Amino acid sequence: MVSRKDGIGMKKTVLWLIVGVVVLLGTYIRLAPSDPARWHVVPIGEVEQELKGGVIRVVETGPDGLARLAAVARETPRTKVLAGSVDDGMVTYITRTKVFGFPDYTTVQQDGDTLRIYGRLRFGRSDFGVNRNRVDGWLALLQP
Repeated sequence: MVSRKDGIGMKKTVLWLIVGVVVLLGTYIRLAPSDPARWHVVPIGEVEQELKGGVIRVVETGPDGLARLAAVARETPRTKVLAGSVDDGMVTYITRTKVFGFPDYTTVQQDGDTLRIYGRLRFGRSDFGVNRNRVDGWLALLQP
């Protein structure tokens, strides 16, 4: 029979194991490398789409849409360029969530007067609309 003291010790051990696993996962999420070859890909499609873990937007912005959107993205907290440039005609941004640092990737490509944007998550199955809200917010700031 397990004594009450042994039961409490076992619960503490399990609790510390859970805390350790959460810390390790959090560390991995924050420090996992982002391979540009995997995330810096051309957004494909001619129609807007709502995805479970992201969003695709296709909008007419004129030939300077990418440059204007790049200025908006630079002002977005916790957002940096992963790969590409305005001069290349395509940029992929990585934006991290405030608390846990989950990375989301947004690739923006200028194709003539058309701007294609593909925002998506890396971890999990649903982004709870975070990418849609960020992308639509960026597009709203492009409006005159």
